[in-house]
Amino acid sequence: MSGQSPESSSLGPGGSDPVLTRSAAGEAPSQTPAGQTPPPPRQNQVIRELLRGNVVTTILAIVLAMLIGGILVALTDPEVQSAAGYFFARPQDTIIAVWQSFAGAYSALFRGAIWNYEADTFVRAIKPITDTLNFATPLIAAGLGVGLAFRVGLFNIGARGQMLMGIALAATVATTVQAPLLIHLPLTIAAGLLGGALWGGLVGFLKARTGAHEVILTIMLNFVAFYFVAWLLATPGLLQRPGGTQPISSPTPVTAQFPSLFPAPLTVNWGFIVAIGATVFVWWLVERSSLGFRMRAVGENPFAARAAGVNVERIIFYAMAFAGALAGLAGVNQISGTITSGFGSGIDAGIGFDAITVALLGRSKAWGVFAAGILFGALKAGSFTMQVSQDIPVDIVVVVQALIVLFIAAPPLIRTIFFLPKDDSEVSAKRRARRAAKAGAA
Repeated sequence: MSGQSPESSSLGPGGSDPVLTRSAAGEAPSQTPAGQTPPPPRQNQVIRELLRGNVVTTILAIVLAMLIGGILVALTDPEVQSAAGYFFARPQDTIIAVWQSFAGAYSALFRGAIWNYEADTFVRAIKPITDTLNFATPLIAAGLGVGLAFRVGLFNIGARGQMLMGIALAATVATTVQAPLLIHLPLTIAAGLLGGALWGGLVGFLKARTGAHEVILTIMLNFVAFYFVAWLLATPGLLQRPGGTQPISSPTPVTAQFPSLFPAPLTVNWGFIVAIGATVFVWWLVERSSLGFRMRAVGENPFAARAAGVNVERIIFYAMAFAGALAGLAGVNQISGTITSGFGSGIDAGIGFDAITVALLGRSKAWGVFAAGILFGALKAGSFTMQVSQDIPVDIVVVVQALIVLFIAAPPLIRTIFFLPKDDSEVSAKRRARRAAKAGAA
């Protein structure tokens, strides 16, 4: 017997505990069992989660779409095509021409959408950003409506029809009511909200009561709304301008127009402030209210929500009514902020369908849709400068928008291209595929 107790036998030389000795020396005691790999540092896990998050993939999707758009611009540039004819003799000419085409296109986009650094005055220099906000305002409102429906599991592609019905009712109030600005403009906005809510609520009611698919309903009601507005504009005594025969409405009275936020030539008006208010409202409704909680529950799993006591049919109706009201707000901005001299049947300007893209890019979140609307407003504002100064077709911007949606809809593709960490669902799916392949081989 050595005469040592069991406790003293585990001590180091001199009877000291090695763990306590390391702690006294300023070293952290190791909690990892012997033979096992220590876990990665916490900062590595944070970076990994950040790199495979929605924000990074969205930004990289936009960057990749811009790069491909720049390549398309270069391929259609006559100077690049001419230099490519003698590429092997003087390759530097082709490279320089490609760079000049690429840089010229996106510098023109920047000058037309953010800051015109070639302008003579400060006001002219900042005018592009106000144009961007002006174009973004209806996209934000309509995108919020589409995104809200997405959160409830409804594919609302009827923002065009809801816009048009909001425009029809808002224009009726604007041209028939005579009142001061503080009364006339709110009445016009309320009429637009009501018109869109009725048209969207009709879809929700039919789906909830009959089970009809909202995609079919919204497609058909888009056509109904378009031809209804066309009839109103072509019929004397309704929306058609008095004394004329053309299918165009009367100008929007000044008391029913959104006042400008700044003097001319700056173009942004109070409609943008209303769009900010709508964004705050949708964020509160979906993320903070009890009704929003039920909406999100129905969107995640309507069967589980019904089992928990949620009236799914009522939530569907509410969601489509709110979505329609927001699209109607976009319509109000068109006649009270963008086109105040009278409108035709094409007043929607494709905003209802662009709103689907905005909602997808914004991940159907209120502030994400707000940012996506500003991005698309910038692309639209800058496209005109690209066309005028660089002779680049506006369709290139449409291609960039389509590519953004394509890459947003395929996060695994973005992660593969940029070597980002894979999502847990992707890893588990690959593991299941390998197991199924092994089982089939066996």
